[in-house]
Amino acid sequence: MSTLIIGASSKPDRYAYEAARRLLAIGETVYPLGYRAGKTAGDLDILTEFPDEAQIDSITLYLRPSLQKEYFEQIVALAPKRIIFNPGTENPAFQQRLQAALPQAEIMAACTLVLINLEQY
Repeated sequence: MSTLIIGASSKPDRYAYEAARRLLAIGETVYPLGYRAGKTAGDLDILTEFPDEAQIDSITLYLRPSLQKEYFEQIVALAPKRIIFNPGTENPAFQQRLQAALPQAEIMAACTLVLINLEQY
């Protein structure tokens, strides 16, 4: 399984960094996407552009609502099975727009770290 983290960080005290670390620990293939190049957990390179031709099963957002709309087309093109809006990223209007474009996708407001801890990821 693979996860795209939108809002990836090179700072170990950020939730996006911890999510990358824990996703790697459960065997996920992780694609960290951020504004700035750098390294995140597992010494992964932070991408500054969407991955080409990657099969993405889940997208987990660590990006404030005001910055999300610019990613709409790229998210839809990836056609993920699940999109997670982590605490602080909830955006009902954007979630509805994504659900209309991706009716097969599970779109939820949840916490990736909690889902991992509960073995529900």
